[in-house]
Amino acid sequence: MTKIKKEKLDPEEDTEIAQETSQEAAPVLSYEERLVNLNPIARPLAGRKLTKRLYKCVKKAAKSRSIRRGVKEVQKFINKGEKGLVILAGDTLPIEVYCHIPVMCEDRSIPYAYIPSKSDLGAAAGSKRPTCVILIKPNSEYEDTYNDCLEEVQALPLPY
Repeated sequence: MTKIKKEKLDPEEDTEIAQETSQEAAPVLSYEERLVNLNPIARPLAGRKLTKRLYKCVKKAAKSRSIRRGVKEVQKFINKGEKGLVILAGDTLPIEVYCHIPVMCEDRSIPYAYIPSKSDLGAAAGSKRPTCVILIKPNSEYEDTYNDCLEEVQALPLPY
């Protein structure tokens, strides 16, 4: 067998091809387009600005390793009495996976809010996988951002 030489492509063509494939693979959806996939229990829902602030807070907390990620881990630490801010993804199906978390938060006076996308929540936490629940623990490294988000989430109207 003989080896077949690959054609050398122009570098400009390579970048154009890469951009086309990346756009096809992951289309960027707006906030309103993500709201279409929400569950009926996704209340209180964070607005567009609060959602962006929550993503920034998750990124900062992930850098300092002050988050709990996933239903089992968040549930375990809520039961242990850990305090913080719970963020839930509103597009998680089936709902039964995490519908008990808001009740646990209300029983223990932990503020929580829903955001539209679990894939964005996972990306903000530094994961390649989507994440449906995150608990942000308070930390002095990102205290300003955390306190701002906490105040806004507490100001959201509860669903009942």
